[in-house]
Amino acid sequence: MNIGFVSLGCSKNLVVTEEVIAMFKKKGFNIVNSEENADIILINTCGFIESAKQEAIDCIFEMAEYKKKRCKYLIVIRLPS
Repeated sequence: MNIGFVSLGCSKNLVVTEEVIAMFKKKGFNIVNSEENADIILINTCGFIESAKQEAIDCIFEMAEYKKKRCKYLIVIRLPS
């Protein structure tokens, strides 16, 4: 199964995204760089500041459009601040 990742926010979120990617790779998932080719899209975001919240909302709606095509699952994660 193909999985694509979107990492929003600070470098801490990018590190977490990379850790999650490694976990999925270990389980045999194929990591893709294009949402068009993803069966699963995982968004890692934060909600620390208001502009980050709006960026996350916009991204979620944008990625949700891929549910009309190939994507079967859209997953959003956020670490506690």
